[in-house]
Amino acid sequence: MTNGLRERKKAKTRAAIRDHALRLFEERGYAATTVDQIADAAEVSPSTFFRYFPTKEDVVLVDDVDEVLLGAIRAQPAESPPIEAIRRAMREVFDAMSPAAWEFERRRQRLVLTVPELRMRMLQQMTEAIDLMAGVIAERTGRPADDFAARVTAGAAVGAMLSVLPAGHTDGVQPADFQRVEQALTLLQNGLPLD
Repeated sequence: MTNGLRERKKAKTRAAIRDHALRLFEERGYAATTVDQIADAAEVSPSTFFRYFPTKEDVVLVDDVDEVLLGAIRAQPAESPPIEAIRRAMREVFDAMSPAAWEFERRRQRLVLTVPELRMRMLQQMTEAIDLMAGVIAERTGRPADDFAARVTAGAAVGAMLSVLPAGHTDGVQPADFQRVEQALTLLQNGLPLD
């Protein structure tokens, strides 16, 4: 089997596991759905499930958009200020998402926002997201990977993006919400003028 075929087969298996898991979580509830049920629905063994996702939480929490977004930030012109690079990269990535990808993200985010144990883990992952983004910002600006200013900038950008969702919002980010994300990042880039 060629590497390309093998990779496509792995991606197809991974997508099937995630699709069946989301469907079962929506139908039966997150807590009531077992890994064995997900594996059975996806026609894989439980050990295959765990090769793709270390925990049941990970089948929902693994965010495929993060790596694409980090790559798009890296690809922005070197002269772009960090927040501008993030804003442009987000626009590129979100504009390229298909309606099916947006629907998957909406379903995934709804679960994360409504299941307490997923929400708690997602909040823990925010620190990891800040670290990853800070690393890209530091790389783009020629600073050390652990640069404090890069980390603060990344934290502020993640906070600005989170702020667009109103309290109690459980539907996840919609394509139309991106305009508010851009506004939040523009406010941040302009020094947060409150007048």
